[in-house]
Amino acid sequence: MDDIKDLRLGIDRLDGQIISLLKERAKLAKKVGAYKKENALPFHVVAREREILDRIVEQETDPFPKEALRHIYREILSACLSLEEPVTVSYLGPPATYTHQAAIKHFGNSLRFLHAPTIREVFRFVESGDALYGVVPIENSTEGMVNYTLDTLVETDLKVVGEIVLPIHHCLLTKAQDHKEIRTLYAHPQAQAQCRAFLSNNMPNVPVVETTSNTRSVELCLEDKHAAAIAGEMASDVYNIPILRRHIEDYPDNQTRFLVIGTIEPGKTRRDQTSIMVSIIDRVGALSSILDLIARQGINLTMLETRPSRRKAWDYIFFIDIEGHQQDEPIRDLLKKLQNVCAYVKILGSYPVPDRKNTEKARPE
Repeated sequence: MDDIKDLRLGIDRLDGQIISLLKERAKLAKKVGAYKKENALPFHVVAREREILDRIVEQETDPFPKEALRHIYREILSACLSLEEPVTVSYLGPPATYTHQAAIKHFGNSLRFLHAPTIREVFRFVESGDALYGVVPIENSTEGMVNYTLDTLVETDLKVVGEIVLPIHHCLLTKAQDHKEIRTLYAHPQAQAQCRAFLSNNMPNVPVVETTSNTRSVELCLEDKHAAAIAGEMASDVYNIPILRRHIEDYPDNQTRFLVIGTIEPGKTRRDQTSIMVSIIDRVGALSSILDLIARQGINLTMLETRPSRRKAWDYIFFIDIEGHQQDEPIRDLLKKLQNVCAYVKILGSYPVPDRKNTEKARPE
């Protein structure tokens, strides 16, 4: 049996080799950045990034966990991108919200993050060039669509360039030692709605004060030992407030889907989704004809949502997600045919998506 000292020396030697290789990778990344700048090429190529991550996780890594390797390479890619060009990502803040965590999950920790007070401000930061990308919530698996994001997509020329699916696990944060000591609960309306059963069973008579974000809930209860907040584990770490109960959400598979918005087309990958927005002609069977066209092209529809157009009463816009890329022949044909049956067709973007069935159990907020 090997001596423990020799084994540790072997690990130290390998750590040194890993660091040397990371330094070499960083040097090559800087050269790539210089080449892109000299030749006026896009410095962030999402398709290339996805190709690297897919190739890494397809390799045999036993006994090293594949999902851990994905997280490690996410940070390596983030660090190398920051060497090529400073990148700012805006998100619906303040810090330690679920949107903040989704942005870190997607982009890694090495980029600059700029929080915005509203969803519209996230769009504005990207439109003005203050941020290259923005991250906004679009749908929760238990509470449904975020309508303000849908409405803002109608108004903007920005594209949807990515998707993030984040498991949502709520915690009860407080300085109190027991539920019975809590006199006030601060909560964002969606967080409160996702924890109805827990609140009914454990805190039925505690008044709830609605807030603009989970982080704001934590900020309001910091100075009151008889107050509590619904938020995530990240907020507990950032604001140094204890967690009284974890996983207080009603449904353990609670997830939120976020969109990444920007101006750089991500390129075609092995697993893409296309989002479109259509306004139908006011006639009998108009929506049915659209759905029939999608089915005839053999395209899988993954989401259909409707919103008032705000142009006139009873006029609606439909948001549609379909599997595949707009460069794929079936989707190209579909988009041409939709022009004949819709008053308006807008391609919101084609972008790589994760496998929602196998979304990793990311660390709670």
